[in-house]
Amino acid sequence: MPDPASTPAPAPAAPASPRRSDATRTAILEAARERFATDGYERATIRSIAKDARIDPSMVMRYYGNKEGLFAAAVAVDLKLPALDAVPRAEVGRALAAHFFDMWEDNEVLTALLRVGVTNQAGAERMQAICRNQLLPVAAQVCPDPEQVATRAALCAAQVLGLALTRYVLQFPPATALVREEVVAWLAPTLQRYLTAPSP
Repeated sequence: MPDPASTPAPAPAAPASPRRSDATRTAILEAARERFATDGYERATIRSIAKDARIDPSMVMRYYGNKEGLFAAAVAVDLKLPALDAVPRAEVGRALAAHFFDMWEDNEVLTALLRVGVTNQAGAERMQAICRNQLLPVAAQVCPDPEQVATRAALCAAQVLGLALTRYVLQFPPATALVREEVVAWLAPTLQRYLTAPSP
């Protein structure tokens, strides 16, 4: 029986190679967001996105299955809306206006989603879900008439999306020229009225 003291210690395990999956997923999602924002949902292809990400198209399919799955992952959006019950009632419009501006400015995910949402049913449904699941509960915190929460949230969405469309997608010069303080000053009173004013 060999002497344990004379048995050579096992060689240390080789360090694990760095995982590339996270980097690959990040590259795919970044390329997809840019391609969806530039080309829209219908014209964007798995092949073009893979080329932008400098990977084989089969890798995109491996991680996301198809274009619908990739789109869903690329435009996953958490608006991180503030809890309006912690904001003075007279300031909820300003709080939301400032939050939306800060969220949207230079946000390629939101811009891609907006661009696709106006031309494609899948994009429209994704935007509807965001309004239903994220904006509606926040609006319910301050609306004076619970039966009109959905209407008031939709009006807020129309105001914010209209500004976003003209500023970030269509890029109307007067809209793009506005600075943060101006956007908030114009937008806040309308959001305030939609959320807290008595029904007309």
